[in-house]
Amino acid sequence: MNGNSFEEETCILPNNLPLLQTKHMPGNKYNCSPVTPRTRLERLLRERELRKNRSSQPNEGEQELSGSDSFLNAGENWGLIDEEDFAARSLSENGERQEGRSKQRLLVVANRLPVSAIRRGEGSWQLEVSVGGLVSALLGVKEFEARWIGWAGVNVPDEIGQRALTKALAEKRCIPVFLDEEIVHQYYNGYCNNILWPLFHYLGLPQEDRLATTRSFQSQFDAYKRANQMFAKVVNDIYEDGDVVWCHDYHLMYLPQCLKEYNNNMKVGWFLHTPFPSSEIHRTLPSRTELLKSVLAADLVGFHTYDYARHFVSACTRILGLEGTPEGVEDQGRLTRVAAFPIGIDSDRFIRALELPQVQDHIRELKDRFAGRKVMLGVDRLDMIKGIPQKILAFEKYLEENPTWRNKVVLIQIAVPTRTDVPEYQKLTSQVHEIVGRINGRFGTLTTVPIHHLDRSLDFHALCALYAVTDVALVTSLRDGMNLVSYEFVACQASKKGVLILSEFAGAAQSLGAGALLVNPWNITEVAASIGYALNMAADEREKRHQHNFMHVTTHTSQEWAATFVSELNDTVVEAQIRTRQVPPSLPIKAAVDSYLQSSNRLLILGFNATLTAPADFFGRRGGQIREMELRLHPDLKEPLKKLCDDPLTTVVVLSGSDRNVLDDNFGEYNMWLAAENGMFLRRTTGEWMTTMPENLNMDWVDSVKHVFEYFTERTPRSHFEVRETSLVWNYKYADLEFGRLQARDMLQHLWSGPISNASVDVVQGGRSVEVRAVGVTKGAAIDRILGEVVHSKGLKTPIDYVLCIGHFLQKDEDIYTFFEPELPFEPPPLPRVNVTDQLRASVPEFPPAKKGSKVARFRKQRSLSSIERKVTNYLASGIWRPTMRDRMSLNEGSSVLDMKGDNYFSCAVSRKRSNARYLLGSSTDVVTLLKELAECVASS
Repeated sequence: MNGNSFEEETCILPNNLPLLQTKHMPGNKYNCSPVTPRTRLERLLRERELRKNRSSQPNEGEQELSGSDSFLNAGENWGLIDEEDFAARSLSENGERQEGRSKQRLLVVANRLPVSAIRRGEGSWQLEVSVGGLVSALLGVKEFEARWIGWAGVNVPDEIGQRALTKALAEKRCIPVFLDEEIVHQYYNGYCNNILWPLFHYLGLPQEDRLATTRSFQSQFDAYKRANQMFAKVVNDIYEDGDVVWCHDYHLMYLPQCLKEYNNNMKVGWFLHTPFPSSEIHRTLPSRTELLKSVLAADLVGFHTYDYARHFVSACTRILGLEGTPEGVEDQGRLTRVAAFPIGIDSDRFIRALELPQVQDHIRELKDRFAGRKVMLGVDRLDMIKGIPQKILAFEKYLEENPTWRNKVVLIQIAVPTRTDVPEYQKLTSQVHEIVGRINGRFGTLTTVPIHHLDRSLDFHALCALYAVTDVALVTSLRDGMNLVSYEFVACQASKKGVLILSEFAGAAQSLGAGALLVNPWNITEVAASIGYALNMAADEREKRHQHNFMHVTTHTSQEWAATFVSELNDTVVEAQIRTRQVPPSLPIKAAVDSYLQSSNRLLILGFNATLTAPADFFGRRGGQIREMELRLHPDLKEPLKKLCDDPLTTVVVLSGSDRNVLDDNFGEYNMWLAAENGMFLRRTTGEWMTTMPENLNMDWVDSVKHVFEYFTERTPRSHFEVRETSLVWNYKYADLEFGRLQARDMLQHLWSGPISNASVDVVQGGRSVEVRAVGVTKGAAIDRILGEVVHSKGLKTPIDYVLCIGHFLQKDEDIYTFFEPELPFEPPPLPRVNVTDQLRASVPEFPPAKKGSKVARFRKQRSLSSIERKVTNYLASGIWRPTMRDRMSLNEGSSVLDMKGDNYFSCAVSRKRSNARYLLGSSTDVVTLLKELAECVASS
């Protein structure tokens, strides 16, 4: 799940030729030219090389960056990479893109614009620049034409003010979203800062007044959704085909879904700048499901570290029950890619700043001020997660244990005030001041104090100078998304080569952990010991640690981060388009209904579970496992299904893996055919059950497999198994998904090495189940015999000229879809031990070849022409079936059973995008819609 996926893919092309050195070999379609990279890794490496080449070329128009650099100065140069379909990339011989192509637009959507607006009159505005990590990340990227969409930080209720502000911001390529005071209060101060931010930093949900908090959750979340919809509307208004939309942070988790509702073809990425908590923390959020689904609407979801990405995938797996893969999260064939993209800083800006005269003056002043003393530095927002009290207490402990260092070391703590109107932050400020005062009073002298504490920020030049003179930087965050202070410190340490003490709970620990001293900030003793180790570290070790971190900071810059994310987003979208081409289209309901009306003998084959049943969330969470396990016909289907079954021109067959009792309970009142246990048992609802199973089907393996299923059911809470007459099914849908998968893997290993090692059985793995069934027990193998029985019973003389086959079938049972394809041959699976087909073929003639030009002509499937009837009781103790043979169909009935063309056969998979079916339906709700339309046709005809 790494952003570059180096460990998952190879960079060697066919014939073992190294990447970017492969020569095109004519005639070999598997050997690709380096001009058109074939795999994701090749494409991303090529993009990286191109970016390096472009960055190494001097740009005459680029202004010299300095401490006064701002978004306003460089805003006109914003941009990222050209929009390209990698299958048709246009690259010149030297590897550069051809000139004359327009830049791809990047729409950056964040809660706040990189400028703050101050109103000077009715139609006059002053813009103040705020340079942050995200702004600097995009300033240095010249390959895109960027637009920034966000809130300007002010309430503008009048149209004159809104038009004036929009015009002023347009000059800086910014587009405002106008939020009123109530929305800001509920959305930003309420849901974002009071609920999501604490939860994502492991502080939990507000606990002061649980009842009042619970009541406010919904209103705040409603405001959150409204605000996200307002952002989405602004984006949609300026969106042009080919734009990339990049959504940022927890403020806009609902935005990807809103954007996709406007235009499903939008390229949408979402990036989180905070930690993402473990699934056990996230599941406490009342709106957990809705937010996860909204984020999954994005094409690419990015995080700072692999840990956060893993937590997100785990939450989607455990809370939504979706499939987590090494690439991301998969939902019925649609893949949302999830990856880690560690942000960096504009390291060149800090390195160049150290040469500026004003910075050098600051450095000299600081060296004179702290001559003879080691300087330790902390730069943090005054926030609960930054661990400032823990840092100061650890420093106090070090001074207690090392009295000789009391006059030789000083801690400079910069604490930038934030949210000063919030009581918790006011309490934290008082706590820090109290601790600092106590330590300075205890260890200070008339001329020196051990801690210099500043409740304010420093300007860029002063901060760079302070970084440069620091011997030890202390970053003790209790939980931090990344923490770029550590990066800035390393970038300014070329001469000093100071030591970085870094909290293991900061995202930067994943990147700078090898060169830093990692600590648990809650362990005051450990932090104090690390302070001592850092102050006494040998010069050669400091050099090695610094070089390791310096190389990372100067390589993984903010510009590289932004370019890599957008490059991978483009790549992900194209790959999704390729996957979409392999996914069947949605069922054309109008065409299916029109063809139904024009036909004279119709066959409807319907699955049951997840096809004719209500969706899992139909009854809400109150239904639970027991309610869902009791398969019940969708209540909205009862009337339309009855109309279809009563139509003399329509034959309805319900074909299910469930046992006979389940089908009897649900469909006993309808005039239809029921095929239970994957078609092995068949009856018309006006008749009795018969078996269509091959003769002498061996079931000796049942008892041994049953014991295995019982064992794993006991070991896996909330799992269950069913004993059917031709199969056994173990289901872990309601168990912990990861544990269930481990148990399923263990079960399969045990089955293959023991109970079924020599048995004629198939093991069928579903999404959350393991099924063991006799060889040859599939819906496709049974449909041949079912059709024969239907023709025999009804005495059909008119060929079946319309087939609608709908189901949520396992992959092994999808052979039923290909059975009806006029152009494809159908070969039933082999049946070892007893070759029933040969026995029947000896006694029953084949269908004669159809006459040239006949409607029956192209149906070329071999049929057994048999219906094996048995009134079912309990199967024999030996486990061997001995059905009796029934009269066979006449020759005329068999030859006219199907009259199939490509346009009168509709196979449709329900909520399963990887399918052999021709078409797709999203859910059983869509099945209801379709069958209602067909029923209306019957009623009106």
